[in-house]
Amino acid sequence: MTLVDIKGLDVGYVRHRTVRPAVVGLDLTVGAAEVVAIVGESGSGKTTTANAIIGLLPPNGRITAGSAVVDGVQTAGAKESTLRRLRGSVVGLIPQDPMVGLNPTQRVGAQIAEVVKLRGISGPSVHTEVVEYLDQAGVPDPERRARQYPHELSGGLRQRALIAIALAGRPKLIIADEPTSALDVTVQKRILDHLGGLVREQGISLLIITHDLAVAADRADRVVVMQHGRTTEQGDPRVILSRPEQPYTRRLIAAAPRLAHGGRIVARFDVRDQKRPEPVLTLSKVGKTFPRGFAALDDVSLSVPRGQTHALVGESGCGKTTTLRIALGLETATRGSVRLNGTEITGLSWNKLRPLRRQAQLVHQDPFATLDPKFTVGQSITEPLVSFRVGDRRTRRARALELLDQVALPAAYLDRLPQELSGGQRQRVAIARALALRPDLIMLDEPVSALDVLVQEQILHLLADLQEALQLSYLLVSHDLAVVAEVAHTVSVMSAGRVVEEGPVAEVFTNPASPLTQELIDAIPGRKHLGEARV
Repeated sequence: MTLVDIKGLDVGYVRHRTVRPAVVGLDLTVGAAEVVAIVGESGSGKTTTANAIIGLLPPNGRITAGSAVVDGVQTAGAKESTLRRLRGSVVGLIPQDPMVGLNPTQRVGAQIAEVVKLRGISGPSVHTEVVEYLDQAGVPDPERRARQYPHELSGGLRQRALIAIALAGRPKLIIADEPTSALDVTVQKRILDHLGGLVREQGISLLIITHDLAVAADRADRVVVMQHGRTTEQGDPRVILSRPEQPYTRRLIAAAPRLAHGGRIVARFDVRDQKRPEPVLTLSKVGKTFPRGFAALDDVSLSVPRGQTHALVGESGCGKTTTLRIALGLETATRGSVRLNGTEITGLSWNKLRPLRRQAQLVHQDPFATLDPKFTVGQSITEPLVSFRVGDRRTRRARALELLDQVALPAAYLDRLPQELSGGQRQRVAIARALALRPDLIMLDEPVSALDVLVQEQILHLLADLQEALQLSYLLVSHDLAVVAEVAHTVSVMSAGRVVEEGPVAEVFTNPASPLTQELIDAIPGRKHLGEARV
């Protein structure tokens, strides 16, 4: 039985009275209990396709040709009343960002109850079903979680709450738009395992929208590769990974750290037999206890070698971000020592700490939220120079042009606004801004997790080139061990606020001493079919 049947679909967006195509001549089917993954770089038409299926295109979106039939109903050009009958009951959507997808002012249970009530359920049965769907979505202690607000849940639990909302409508098809892109590999594996179980047990069809070809290859019965709004290749993931027909597909495989080495983690740097350089940053026996007695860090010690990259990895909630904030002076350690270029920063007043901030800068995870939308690129890059009163208008502009050149952006971008840039270009601007004060250390908080694999590859190469040219040190927080292997020299593996393993990446990832490290390695997607192909 074919649940989704798309033929010759053209979708575009109206800009300046002209329809600019986003999807062209798309043919796509999804069968009952089938898992189909659409992969491709940003702007390839993946999300536009999903939104067109259920009538969620933005106001300037137009279906200009073709048909899209869902469960026997033509959705292309359908009335809103027709589409509403399909949403929830036939098609459930798991949006990409759980903080945007959930209402921050409502308890999780109330949001699931809305969907349950749409099916005509009332009275005590509503709460019973809410708890049941949270349990089906793999949420532990569902009674308590139903009473909590979204901000009280971890990223993985918020994603599961969205899955529960999708399940509450008892749909025949679930569309999962980048369902795990911001999650660590173990949480990612659990959520994808659970979605796969729902397909097997309840016969639900699953359409995964992702830029992660490794996830698609591991989880899908069929992979559809899109580029510039067109399907370039589709078929069995084992065939696509082992014998890709199109150059674009080969580029996607080569650019993905998880796939580039045949599903194995290969450290780019092997410093096992080298003398470790003196540290630019040292944390010694650092602890952090928040109000109400929550111990976020316990006896954490690590160092960042000068001119090299040290990575922090571990599951969500293990203390990576708290460690980064303490190292940057944004949080104060309850105990222990933090030394930046030999200077103890723990307990320093704001006035004494501020000059030291010139030596360490931060690149955030989300390139879309990092830049002030009202600032031009030039204003964003020179903002640290203005803040520290470095130079005058002429020298600041010259420094901005120099930085644009270092991050491989044209000088013409100086007067552009963030909305005129792609995600990769925005991250380049964020890196340029971090370099403005000529710091010794740059802290990278998931710098490529929001980017597709081709842009990710460019940013990782840029960071490596800048490190070599400027002798920069990096402290990298990442949930992607394949990315860590690509850029880091040394690594600390964290769990429950403690460092459970530390050493050169080449040693830790090849011969892990901790069961947690082995679990993180085993959870990396992309090895299933590559392993079969090698056999």
